[in-house]
Amino acid sequence: MASPEHDTDPVIDPVLEPVLDKDGVRLTVDDAIATVTLTNPAKRNAQSPALWRALTEAGRLLPGSVRVVVLRGEGKSFSAGLDRQAFTPEGFDGEPSFIDLARGSDAELDATIAEYQEAFTWWRRSDLVSIAAVQGHAIGAGFQLALACDLRVVADDVRFAMRETSLGLVPDLTGTHPLVGLVGYARALEICVTGRFVAAEESVQTGLANLAVPADQLDGAVRDLASAILAAPRDAVIETKALLQGVQGRSLEEQRTAERAAQARRLRDLAGLGD
Repeated sequence: MASPEHDTDPVIDPVLEPVLDKDGVRLTVDDAIATVTLTNPAKRNAQSPALWRALTEAGRLLPGSVRVVVLRGEGKSFSAGLDRQAFTPEGFDGEPSFIDLARGSDAELDATIAEYQEAFTWWRRSDLVSIAAVQGHAIGAGFQLALACDLRVVADDVRFAMRETSLGLVPDLTGTHPLVGLVGYARALEICVTGRFVAAEESVQTGLANLAVPADQLDGAVRDLASAILAAPRDAVIETKALLQGVQGRSLEEQRTAERAAQARRLRDLAGLGD
């Protein structure tokens, strides 16, 4: 779970009626683009179990028309990680404290963390492409939330850090798998166990981020990327994403087979012969 708190502004959100707006999360939908915004800049968009439940709900509320989901944080920081209140004996109102969780059974503890993780998993659905627009601090749970997305566009002031190990914990919000996939085992280990900052230039060089831009250009860069994604036929994007997501679990021969099957579906669909 995650760490310190440590305001470049909106991404794609003119005046749209929110589909969801609670517990520090707002969801708006503009045709094929949905925007999920973390809305507590006064606390650097620090995270809590209530916020994670709201993020999970946002995923469930997405209309079928949505093809691209943009994740952003209001203010100077994307998200400074887990709210420090989580580390107090009383924890959050109405929530079990970390001490209470530790006292529960293995099954209860596992189920609670699994529930928290749901907020970080739906971004990888094959029918969506998710883009994190990241400025300022993205620490701990904030880093893992950015890693939950398919793509990351960062401002030149971005500061990623994984601070869980420094706190005697481990990254447990699904961030370890994508981090290793993006930067490799050795660099991922070093980033996690030192808790150091990864700035914009390194994040692009290592593949952690797709693009870095000046902070005042972040909105436009994300908008351009979303538009480019939407320019391709939806079913082709879905098939391509599914192919790429499956690479690590397949041999070359298995991937060749998956490619042939996917292409056969596309050809039949384009010929009007699909199911």
